[in-house]
Amino acid sequence: MIDNIRKPKQQRAIEKKEKIIEAGFNLICKNGYYNTNTAEIAKEAGVSTGIVYQYFKDKYDILIEGLEKYGDDIFFPMLKTKDVKFEKSDFDKLLRQMIKHYISNHKVSNVAHEEIMSMVHSDKRVARYYYKRELEMTNTLKNILVDNNFKDEDLYEKVHIMMGLIDNLCHEIIYHKHNDMNYDIMTNLVIENIKVLFKNDLV
Repeated sequence: MIDNIRKPKQQRAIEKKEKIIEAGFNLICKNGYYNTNTAEIAKEAGVSTGIVYQYFKDKYDILIEGLEKYGDDIFFPMLKTKDVKFEKSDFDKLLRQMIKHYISNHKVSNVAHEEIMSMVHSDKRVARYYYKRELEMTNTLKNILVDNNFKDEDLYEKVHIMMGLIDNLCHEIIYHKHNDMNYDIMTNLVIENIKVLFKNDLV
């Protein structure tokens, strides 16, 4: 069965495969990769388990195709951001909105975030997806800043550092939840450090 994976050509078969990918990825995001099996994916998609195996070797293949198709909505929503205009005096406000958006996004699929981020460190295909999108998002944010008259010098590197600070803050707030940490103070510190990175553009 595994050696005879079909590539659908007819529209009905293509739609069926897409339905399996969507159902599988949604279940993985809801219940976690390791708590989701092929039979559950088949049931969610309204097909037999045999049909699933006609198009996929296993749930891992469904995960990979799901990441490519739907993962950006969870991990890299900023990729869809375009034509953002702001005054430099509002940079602080923009950063707070970005952090709020990131935190909200992490909360929606925190199970998926935890498991898939752990797979980034152990699985080459997942890592390839993540790092490719990470660089694409760095470039997207860099272009937004250039469009708002930030200097291009070292901007790629500065944006990448900024993303790391925001991502680390979100993980701390959503997953780590240290009781002795004041996250309002931490958020302010992150914003102040990001503004230091761009201090030449904010004067």
